[in-house]
Amino acid sequence: MSLGFRNEIDITVWLASGTIADLAIRPRSRPPLTRLFAGKPAISLLSVLPRLFSLCSVAHQVAFLSAVEAAQGQEATPVTARRRVTAVVAERLTELLRGLFVGWLTLDATSAAAVRAMMQASTVLGGASDAVPKALRRDVVAQIKAALGALGICGEDQILAPGSALAAYVARCDGEVLSPAMAEQSFLTTADDLEIVTRLLADGAAYSDAPELGGKIPETGVWARRAQREPVSSAGPAARLKARIAEVARLCAWLDGGEEDPDDGVVASYRLGAGKGAAAVECARGRLYHAVALDDEDRITSFEFLAPTEWNFHARGPLVRSLKGSLLAAGPQGQDAVRTLVDSFDPCVGFSLSFREAGHA
Repeated sequence: MSLGFRNEIDITVWLASGTIADLAIRPRSRPPLTRLFAGKPAISLLSVLPRLFSLCSVAHQVAFLSAVEAAQGQEATPVTARRRVTAVVAERLTELLRGLFVGWLTLDATSAAAVRAMMQASTVLGGASDAVPKALRRDVVAQIKAALGALGICGEDQILAPGSALAAYVARCDGEVLSPAMAEQSFLTTADDLEIVTRLLADGAAYSDAPELGGKIPETGVWARRAQREPVSSAGPAARLKARIAEVARLCAWLDGGEEDPDDGVVASYRLGAGKGAAAVECARGRLYHAVALDDEDRITSFEFLAPTEWNFHARGPLVRSLKGSLLAAGPQGQDAVRTLVDSFDPCVGFSLSFREAGHA
């Protein structure tokens, strides 16, 4: 996002005798969408959203369109609904691939070429997947699978090729000098949607800046999706990286011809009363919400959104729960381990990370 808003999360880690005693999170600032767009025709916002939300722009467009349709009392046709799910899944794959290979790994020339080929192919899907014929989509997915094989992800069973850069990175994460706490977990689900969008439309930024559900701050995103499907024994960076790898393989398989949606409620919409509607979209980083209210001429009177980052980087949220109480090695090695864990939560904006000793404020 742009428009001069502070697009970074500030994280301060407080240490006491090698233990993370506490964390302080200063959230990013968010654009006041109602103030920016009140009185404008809802349809006019479609060209603006990609400039506001450069990451997961397809998910934002689908969420907005679905919310507006719900406010108008309309329902997408089955064909349109399917195209939107495909577009969201394709973009999710693109974002997960970007998170795996851009900025994290040191790649040789062959691996770097495979990454470029993979990103170019996935962009074809994410940019206009609703216009890509099924045969072409399968060809593109085949290209992605071939590139993944060159990078060390072998087949749908997610086995990492020994000696690959990705296998080495996972092993390094497994051996990080950080012992994250396995705190009690809670996760966002489709069952939470209606309460969230109702509060979002009623309370606006007061809710979206610091969301909660019954006093809890549930996690959302790749690891949360995996933890809801199968037992997990770790919430550390290696486990989160493996969850990302598993989902990449799963989404490739789905795009290659899957019938059922890869997750519950990939796109869901809710009518909240006359002229009021909302939608939830399961995007790369977790569950995204849009809520709108329209006047009799379909002009915006209220527009709110809630992104996954606001849950995962909440002052009492999943990142804080994962790190607080963890033992940390001294010096740069321990600090790098914390940064790796923060990276594994994949915020949709940049972050700064600082370390201080408790009692030296």
